[in-house]
Amino acid sequence: MATYAQIQEWIKTNSHCTVKTCWIAHVKELSGLPTKRAPNRIDPNSRVHPCPKDKIEIIQTAFRHFNMI
Repeated sequence: MATYAQIQEWIKTNSHCTVKTCWIAHVKELSGLPTKRAPNRIDPNSRVHPCPKDKIEIIQTAFRHFNMI
């Protein structure tokens, strides 16, 4: 499984945009991939920065590139 840094670098190179790690975690959750709970997360049932709808497909394309989904 690719690291968040590898995913961010691949997206930056191929899509010419920058994504936050919290967006990657949100899309992993939406895709049914395992995630770890961040130690600084206040409420496990809500997200402060959910992934914007226009970035979800870009991140899922990166997941497919790294054979995660």
